[in-house]
Amino acid sequence: MAATPPWADALPAEWWERLAARLIEALVFGVFYYILFIALWGIFRTVGMLDVLDGRLPGVCAWLVAGLGYAAYDWRAHSRHGRTFGKAIMKIRLAPRDLPPGAALKRALVYPAPVMLMGIPVVNLLAGMLLFGVGLLILIDKPLERGPHDRVAGTRVVKDLR
Repeated sequence: MAATPPWADALPAEWWERLAARLIEALVFGVFYYILFIALWGIFRTVGMLDVLDGRLPGVCAWLVAGLGYAAYDWRAHSRHGRTFGKAIMKIRLAPRDLPPGAALKRALVYPAPVMLMGIPVVNLLAGMLLFGVGLLILIDKPLERGPHDRVAGTRVVKDLR
């Protein structure tokens, strides 16, 4: 019989708390994306590359960089502090507290890494469906409410009662 994880009795974070944390972070990274998009649009226009991919090149590059930045931030924040700034605002965190960087990297590669694909035409539909599916899986996984990214990393999002 498998040993029970030490966080098994912790109170799980509500779905709306997790969603609110991601939306808070999405607002910040959305601003970063638009600033990056405007800068890349100006650069590509200056060097004559604005018409590549029917004018979508700045958006594709901005999504790739912003998505990679978000995944890197997610990995670093979870491996060092057990939470992102959105989770801190919502008073939730990852369990276990001492998450190894390798587990946090696995978690970040499953979600939110697909955000990098959102700027690529056609692929963005698949990435959006994947992100929707992650949210749906969290809702139906009772009582632990873990998504595939939590299962891969062996984590759970819980209320921070400190």
